[in-house]
Amino acid sequence: MEKINKVLMVTREYDGVAGAGGVKDVCRQLSEALVRHAGCDVRVVLPCYGFMDPVALGFKRVQVPCREEAAGMTTVFDVDMNYPDKERRESVSLWMKKEQGVIICLLDAQRFAEKQAVYTYTPAEEAEKSWQKAGTGHFDFFAMNVLLQKATLDLLILLDLRPDIIHCHDGHAAILPAMLWEHSGYRHFFCQTGAVVTVHNAGLGYHQDVEDLDFAQAITGLPGSVIRSGLFNNAFNPFVVAAGYAQMNTVSERYARELQETNEDSRTGWLGHKLLKKGVDLIGITNGVNAEDFNPVQGKKRGLAADFNPETGELDGKRVCKEEMLCLCRAGSQWARVEQYGHLSENRPHSPLFTFIGRLTPQKGVDVLLQAVSRLITADFQLLVLGASDSKLDQDLQELTEERHFHDRVCFLKGYDPDLALKIYAAGDFFLIPSLYEPCGLTDYIAQLFGNLPIVHHVGGLVKVQDRETGFSYQEHTPDALAESMRRALEIYQDAPDRLAVMRRTAIEHIRTHHSWQHVMEDYLALYQKAL
Repeated sequence: MEKINKVLMVTREYDGVAGAGGVKDVCRQLSEALVRHAGCDVRVVLPCYGFMDPVALGFKRVQVPCREEAAGMTTVFDVDMNYPDKERRESVSLWMKKEQGVIICLLDAQRFAEKQAVYTYTPAEEAEKSWQKAGTGHFDFFAMNVLLQKATLDLLILLDLRPDIIHCHDGHAAILPAMLWEHSGYRHFFCQTGAVVTVHNAGLGYHQDVEDLDFAQAITGLPGSVIRSGLFNNAFNPFVVAAGYAQMNTVSERYARELQETNEDSRTGWLGHKLLKKGVDLIGITNGVNAEDFNPVQGKKRGLAADFNPETGELDGKRVCKEEMLCLCRAGSQWARVEQYGHLSENRPHSPLFTFIGRLTPQKGVDVLLQAVSRLITADFQLLVLGASDSKLDQDLQELTEERHFHDRVCFLKGYDPDLALKIYAAGDFFLIPSLYEPCGLTDYIAQLFGNLPIVHHVGGLVKVQDRETGFSYQEHTPDALAESMRRALEIYQDAPDRLAVMRRTAIEHIRTHHSWQHVMEDYLALYQKAL
């Protein structure tokens, strides 16, 4: 078996550079694990967005070969980006730096530079142009994705780099394997390169598909027969077109089965079953986590009020973190990056603190959460929520904080702040993840590492939380089922605190044994071998 030496990641986000969701964490942590534990040469390519300052991030301009310049080198290269009625090109330049052994490449182009967030428009962009509605996806998302993929392949040729594997993350990069084999120049240059496509989220709205088939054919340069073979629900679908050109996986074993063996696939428009018909047996590889990135033993260095260690039961520091958070969430507090609705009582540090961090959407189960909390009016607890959305759930949560029964008991911090999120993980006793579906989930890992036991809907990647062993889980996606699981957690908190200590320790031991990236990396190396 030939050793995998060179791996290229193609992604729209990477932790520490540009991020919007869990993809950033997977890309960085898998890349670093491949370098550190497998000795691979790993490069990552992503766009240089307008909100980024490459120089401040430590990147340097890199020249590429060019026939036109006298010196034979230039900082800019052109990429074919045709429209149906117009042959055209877009200019791209390259920034590069090495971090933790991984070479990170930023593709700088006007199409990327004019965007102020990874996937959606910002309020500032809406203020500038009213049609750029904040929170909605970029109108040229498909062209952005194609430019990323084409420029990546062109760059590899210019730099004379032939990776063993090109690992494409989500629908944003899933067309690349077809380009790799259907464009003759690419096909010959990369004749010994394998491709992997990871489906991080197969839900509707995440496919990156486009209905204008003439546009899809013109801008990708793919033959009409390939465009037609990628049709799904009357649109050209990057995941579907990847079938036959790449090994495909998703981010947990359970999610892979749900997509191809159950009616849960209806939430994707039956994408999993479509892939199965095309001969793709999705492989499930559950995401890992770098435990040391979330180690509260180094809490003060991470901005926490105190150090603590759930693994050994040293929790005095966790109590300090909880007391600080309750104090911060008192009435009249002022925040730099979030808006506060409701407040918590700093005089009730012994009351269990439920926490939630995430997008306020039905997919994250916030509708179920609100109804479940209303069923626990007489229970002794406090609830702290960090997140935002433009949906009615945002308003519903604000109204919950104003209810007489939950005065001093429910606090909603609208927005997001990563430093604040870390404090909430450290402060909480229980972490709520009532997702309708969840491909893998990272927040359950983080909560466990901070001694904040997760309460999860037993679905997708959340099945890794073992009921009453490493957290709590419930089967039915209903308010009653969640409320009952919360009651069980409260009973153990009040009556069997020693059992909670054992659960915290078991959860962290399970992560270290089964879910470290060093362990998960081996599954990806096996997948890479299949791709070759």
